[in-house]
Amino acid sequence: MTTTAADKGVGPLLRAWREQRRVSQLELALRADSSARHISFIETGRSRPSEEMVLRLAEHLDVPVRERNALLLAAGYAPRYSQTPLDDPALDSVRAGMERLIQGYEPYPALVLDAMYNVLAANRGILMLLDGIPESLLEPPLNAMRLTLHPEGMAPRIRNLGEWRGHLLAQMERQIALHRSKPLRELYEEVAAYPVPDAGSGEPLEEAPYFALPMLIEHEGRVLSFISSISTFNTPMDVTVAELAIETFLPADPATVKYLQSLMS
Repeated sequence: MTTTAADKGVGPLLRAWREQRRVSQLELALRADSSARHISFIETGRSRPSEEMVLRLAEHLDVPVRERNALLLAAGYAPRYSQTPLDDPALDSVRAGMERLIQGYEPYPALVLDAMYNVLAANRGILMLLDGIPESLLEPPLNAMRLTLHPEGMAPRIRNLGEWRGHLLAQMERQIALHRSKPLRELYEEVAAYPVPDAGSGEPLEEAPYFALPMLIEHEGRVLSFISSISTFNTPMDVTVAELAIETFLPADPATVKYLQSLMS
């Protein structure tokens, strides 16, 4: 979207976001304190929205921050949101805060991801899970989806690979629908096409009452169980910050807790 926004004009872009969110012109107008007639005029190019209106509509359509800049450009306004490199001194406090969070989560695994699932930082719990992964998959930029689903990566170790793979692909599909990102779509097509290795052979796993889908992964002859949680920043005002996510893996059973604590002691 971003590369062609100015050529398409803001009206068709807003209509595309509205239709993707399955919101009628009337419903959007009510949310944005406008009228269906005015929304129609904006979408057909008969009316040029103010900068405030563009941002208001984007907010009610849950348009990602990066694409809000594209809407502003298409409407003839300057981008509102900066895109600061993560290594810029201006983001020192953000980087330091994320590092403290993931290090403080040890011995449990935690990592920081960008919008393409590239690993920007990881703690010792993550490095433990990557033991034995081929060097070719560990060359930067590390990508969490490739590491997890590649047949030479973590996939053969995941005992419930079918379920976990389905969860990850569904998560990527939701992100593609939200961000409409071509690079993310290409990554999805790549990892979805990986051959699925045989996994989950050996002794059957005991049934356990999990409150969320766990990742069951073998490590040095043990089966560890983790529940994944993802955190993002509220009300970000920078594209880079808006696309950061911290993923933490909560042990889902006492045996996993005990084993990880023994490793880090």
